Amino acid sequence: MARRRRRQKLPQEAITAEIESLSHDGRGIARVEGKTVFVDGALAGETASFQYTRLHKKFDEAKALEISNPSAQRVDAKCQHFGVCGGCSLMHMAPEAQLELKQGTLAEHFTHFGNLEPLTWLPPLTGPLWGYRRKARLGVKYVTKKEQVLVGFREKASPFIAQLSQCDVLDPRVGLRLTELGEMIAGLDAYNRIAQIEVAMDDSNVALVFRNLDPLSEGDKQALIAYGQEQDLWIYEQPGGPDTVAALWPEKPQLSYAPEAGLTLNFDPSDFTQVNAGINEKMIQRALDLLDIQPEDRILDLFCGLGNFTLPLAKRVTEVVGVEGDLALVKHAQNNALLNQLTNAEFEQADLTQTELKDYPWAQKGFNKILLDPPRSGAFEVLHQLADLGAERLVYVSCNPATLARDAGELVNKHGYTMEAAGIMDMFPHTNHVESIAVFTKNNG
Repeated sequence: MARRRRRQKLPQEAITAEIESLSHDGRGIARVEGKTVFVDGALAGETASFQYTRLHKKFDEAKALEISNPSAQRVDAKCQHFGVCGGCSLMHMAPEAQLELKQGTLAEHFTHFGNLEPLTWLPPLTGPLWGYRRKARLGVKYVTKKEQVLVGFREKASPFIAQLSQCDVLDPRVGLRLTELGEMIAGLDAYNRIAQIEVAMDDSNVALVFRNLDPLSEGDKQALIAYGQEQDLWIYEQPGGPDTVAALWPEKPQLSYAPEAGLTLNFDPSDFTQVNAGINEKMIQRALDLLDIQPEDRILDLFCGLGNFTLPLAKRVTEVVGVEGDLALVKHAQNNALLNQLTNAEFEQADLTQTELKDYPWAQKGFNKILLDPPRSGAFEVLHQLADLGAERLVYVSCNPATLARDAGELVNKHGYTMEAAGIMDMFPHTNHVESIAVFTKNNG
């Protein structure tokens, strides 16, 4: 029988070392006796005193205790909970330096996965740094020792909910209510059976979906409704999976947003929408510009969701077909086309990880341009089909630089495309999340 490996004991004394560089997630990289140490809270060029938090075979992790020569890129974190809450990792870094780190991350992935570099680097898309987040999933936990219900995000590198009074990146309509929400839940019969709150907002309304592990009593339902009415918040319950979300108040609420002037997209609280409305509007415009839209274009929008890109495209071209794997989102997208009286936008359901697109009637005429906005796993399974559809130009929107770089390598090295331009979009300021976009053109011959 194999022996269980004995866990190494963490050194208790502080270590001081030079921080050589930054990792993709914003941690400082130091070397101690030849071993890499990732130091949370340290920046490149600094001398940091740190304490180990985890030991691994090939690297270790640590937390900075004191910085003796602060970097010029260091700023005071605005949030009082920075370092405890796991929601943000770069708040101690100047916004310009955050952008530089994110673009560097994208460039490194391009090099690693295909020895690629775009012919042109696009300037970063930027927006508000605070109060920008309109979608979130807040953890809820009754802590017996504190006799308190905590509402917020998890502690850094911990499963526990951080004790937060506010969140500065959340839209203040919710970001300033964390303590209030905890106190309200503490007054419910189900104070210890609410697992999370799904938050979704539009310009005018805030929806809160309470995930209740047990059926709510009539008294709890009335208490939640009264809270919503008093604070002008829309209240939902969710006793099971996503399909069990139901409005408690008002009776038939409807969230919506405008991806651009003159368009309205309806959505439900559990639907995927971009968290940063300002960046989303700029991202749509950039995608349209990179596609070089012409009135005669026939465009395919893969992983189209609610029609975030599809409907702005439909206003400008002959025909656009949006394809999405989630049937509920397809139906919502079709309703959004009707809502906006766009008859040249067609929406179809297909599993894009397993589908041969050419077998569908809507693909028979081909497409001269394609837009892709896949999930974090990327679009690898569908790439080999894109050139066969006649696409001379592709725009790829990505929430994961690793899978974008992998797929870019496939398009360039195997399918005859050139990566004309690429760049980042700061969808999540103060976090290490990298949202990016790239445009590819088909090589002649």
